[in-house]
Amino acid sequence: MDSLVQYREVIQEKLKEYTEIPYAYGDLQCRLIVSEDRNNFLLITLGWEDDVQVHGCLVHIEVLGDKIWIHRDGLEDGIANELVKAGIPKTQIVLGFHPPNIRPYTEFAVN
Repeated sequence: MDSLVQYREVIQEKLKEYTEIPYAYGDLQCRLIVSEDRNNFLLITLGWEDDVQVHGCLVHIEVLGDKIWIHRDGLEDGIANELVKAGIPKTQIVLGFHPPNIRPYTEFAVN
């Protein structure tokens, strides 16, 4: 199986796990949105906390070229660590939320 196809499956599986965790407060839910071409994955929080509407992006991952770009990671333990545990090498993951001059000092791909 093509590694990018496998990576897409791993990303979707890992993010789907978060949609099954109930929120302890408010009328909130976590939803997974996957683009038609399966190159963009969004994990969002949606709902109401008291009388305030909540709508925000927790995670945004994009398959760009032959790399996995994490543009937003609002998870406590980090989605990058989850992907590595699932078998995706750090050399294939770019922490896009870090500025380019910081990326060389991470354990992950630069671009």
